[in-house]
Amino acid sequence: MSAQTDKVVVLITVPTEEDAGKIARHLVEKRLAACVNIVPGIRSIYTWEGEVCDEGEVLLVVKSRTDLFARVAEAVSGRHPYTVPEIIALPIVSGSESYLDWIGQVTTRAGEE
Repeated sequence: MSAQTDKVVVLITVPTEEDAGKIARHLVEKRLAACVNIVPGIRSIYTWEGEVCDEGEVLLVVKSRTDLFARVAEAVSGRHPYTVPEIIALPIVSGSESYLDWIGQVTTRAGEE
């Protein structure tokens, strides 16, 4: 297995497809993400304010770069309806070289807007 890349998959859950679409479009338009998959119909069971909750949600699967994560998290937090949104990054250890190159080409470089 090769060394870890500078790319990440960011997982974000939202309550509705409308929220998902707004956040996904913003991330791609701002070049903070190369691609965002919207996966409707997930079920999340979690503890919130001392209660076990069982809710339907929508999952965003965001392909980006490690150095953009803080900006992704900030952009999402400002548009997310939850008080404590799930915004977590998982490293991409390896992948198709052409796909990983594409992620790097279409996302913002440091100092670019």
